[in-house]
Amino acid sequence: MSRKKESQKINEEPKEEVKEELVEDAPEPEEGLNDRYLRLMADFQNYKRRTSQEKADIYTYANEKIISELLPVMDDFERALSHETDASGSYTEGMGMIYKNLRSALERAGLAEVEALGEDFDPNFHNAVMTEAASSYESGKICEVIQKGYKLNNKVIRPSMVKVAE
Repeated sequence: MSRKKESQKINEEPKEEVKEELVEDAPEPEEGLNDRYLRLMADFQNYKRRTSQEKADIYTYANEKIISELLPVMDDFERALSHETDASGSYTEGMGMIYKNLRSALERAGLAEVEALGEDFDPNFHNAVMTEAASSYESGKICEVIQKGYKLNNKVIRPSMVKVAE
């Protein structure tokens, strides 16, 4: 026999045995396809749910950057309004109206102040920068707000800087 014929004979025999084993071990073709189809559908449903949640998050927090940049402006307004120097009061009144308009616009966009004074200290909403022995507050209560904190659609974008009673 030639080499070519020998190699063909050797290659043919195992192929037939392997085919028989594969046919015996293979699951029913319909069951395999049905399982794959169900898994594919479940994966697709999960993908749709995840992308819709991501879209909702994008719409909800799209204003976060601009609002974060406007917070120092609000702080400056509050500081300016706390120091009245105008005798007639018209300047202070005008500044107060501008501040009120700015604040209401930001509130319509989802901004809310983090409640702090007199509340229990919560590290998720407050940043303790000092402690103080205060007789009028219980231990662990916030006795002074140094800088206001804000939430955007219930997500903290700036925690309150506070002084906590010992």
